[in-house]
Amino acid sequence: MANKSSLGDNRTRNSVSIFIIAGLCCFFYLLGAWQKSGFGKGDSIAVEVAKSSENCNILPNLNFETHHGGKAGVDDSDSQVKEFKPCDARYTDYTPCQDQRRAMTFPRESMNYRERHCPPDEEKLHCLIPAPKGYVTPFPWPKSRDYVPFANAPYKSLTVEKAIQNWVQYEGNVFRFPGGGTQFPQGADKYIDELASVVPIENGTVRTALDTGCGVASWGAYLWKRNVIAMSFAPRDSHEAQVQFALERGVPAVIGVLGTIKMPYPSGAFDMAHCSRCLIPWGVNDGMYMKEVDRVLRPGGYWVLSGPPIHWKTNYQAWQRPKEELEEEQRKIEEVAKLLCWEKKSEKGETAVWQKRFDAESCHASQENSEASMCQSEDIDDVWYKKMETCITPYENADSDDIKPFPERLFAVPSRISRGSVPGVSVETYEEDNKTWKKHLSSYKKIIKILDSGRFRNIMDMNAGLGSFGAALTSPKMWVMNVVPTIANKKTLGVVYERGMIGIYHDWCEGFSTYPRTYDLIHANGLFSLYKNKCDFEDILLEIDRILRPEGAVIIRDEVDVLVKVKEIVGGMKWSTKLTDHEDGPMNPEKILIAVKQYWVVGDDNSTFTQ
Repeated sequence: MANKSSLGDNRTRNSVSIFIIAGLCCFFYLLGAWQKSGFGKGDSIAVEVAKSSENCNILPNLNFETHHGGKAGVDDSDSQVKEFKPCDARYTDYTPCQDQRRAMTFPRESMNYRERHCPPDEEKLHCLIPAPKGYVTPFPWPKSRDYVPFANAPYKSLTVEKAIQNWVQYEGNVFRFPGGGTQFPQGADKYIDELASVVPIENGTVRTALDTGCGVASWGAYLWKRNVIAMSFAPRDSHEAQVQFALERGVPAVIGVLGTIKMPYPSGAFDMAHCSRCLIPWGVNDGMYMKEVDRVLRPGGYWVLSGPPIHWKTNYQAWQRPKEELEEEQRKIEEVAKLLCWEKKSEKGETAVWQKRFDAESCHASQENSEASMCQSEDIDDVWYKKMETCITPYENADSDDIKPFPERLFAVPSRISRGSVPGVSVETYEEDNKTWKKHLSSYKKIIKILDSGRFRNIMDMNAGLGSFGAALTSPKMWVMNVVPTIANKKTLGVVYERGMIGIYHDWCEGFSTYPRTYDLIHANGLFSLYKNKCDFEDILLEIDRILRPEGAVIIRDEVDVLVKVKEIVGGMKWSTKLTDHEDGPMNPEKILIAVKQYWVVGDDNSTFTQ
């Protein structure tokens, strides 16, 4: 059991700064020695640390003493730093844009109250979100798939409410996830085996999936070993902490809901979409939610519906619903699917599978004959806070060979680029971007020796561009949430998905749709230059601190004048930092700020900020 001594005392943790001054390469080696898992045992890399740390040297081509003086240099002891106090303990699991108290002031119609509702500037917190007492580093993958330390998400309600469905069980000081679900109480593996008899999951054709109403994301968790990555979402509702559990398990997930606004994903992105008893009323409002799934589903993609109303003739009594109501519900779903040119591939038991047609022209012809409403938007990927529509999003003809199987598609030229659909991005610039990020990542690994050791599972790229950082980092040990800012000059998220990765649109002037402490490593390239004069750097950095785990790492790459301001702010945020030169040398105006969030929990600082 993880006790106080297993977590290390404060004096040990405060010694982190000594290693940073000695060189961050040594520090990241030694960090592994006191990272603790939920059972109070050091990470597996700790054994190697003892062998390696004696040989830690600062690489000659990386200068940790930048050639830019003043606050950008090493000695900033005379500067005035604003100290950020810990927030009150009640904010431990604070999600600014899905705050429960604020949510209840919005209409319940069409789940509006479960959508994003961010606080105005005057209500934003300007303090540091504390970790709960006893917080420990999550288990490494794949153990984390099955076990989560109780102290990290101390909520037992699902163990009672979903007991017979095998969602989650409480055992001692951990939660255990047997891999069950409402529609697959016998386990996600067996359920996925059944899907694989219809959907080409095993050959790399299906790589990206969308799980609507994901629960604790066991479907996505078990797809991972089949080389499929799922973007899972669920609302912050009565099923407390379901998305938090997913991320603690090391499974991609965000807080989200199908309500009144479009999903923050590009059109034609996913190879498969999935609903397992997600309770979404698919047939209402002229099939608006199915049309939104159609928008984000690529040509040839699959939609899986498991649970009511499928197989209603047998199950209407068990579901305690009138058979006439279920029959009408399925009739509407079948009607909308036909309108969308989805071909029904299978209906077996309580699971039905449809496939979106490749041939857009023949589909559009039949839709015109049925007088279906086609969306007229000039930019089909302009979705941030845009109202969901009942029209059908048009798409171009596609061929089954347009998208390569994974992992070949990771570095193949995406069709969006080869056909010129991303203005300003040519095949040459795409290939050069890949080379650049392979070079950058190589230098990162020289500084952060444990980068690809498995220590960092949940990784975020806050300004992902073409996704080349995530592509260079791709490994079974980790996944990357590729975020494309809504104010970015180019909408490149479709390229990210075509490469077989996942991501999301987001405006960093607002809080991200996740719980605190859900990412192990956060990367930000040019982000602060992008948001200069758009919103306060302090707000962005406090949000990074909120979503970063204790002892998690941050890499910020930007112009030196911007990093000077960033470094000044984080000086009061319980981060240990080091500003380094660009890997090409001190004459390059671009610099790199490396930081580690210090370990602290509720009560470590008696001075708290309340609001």
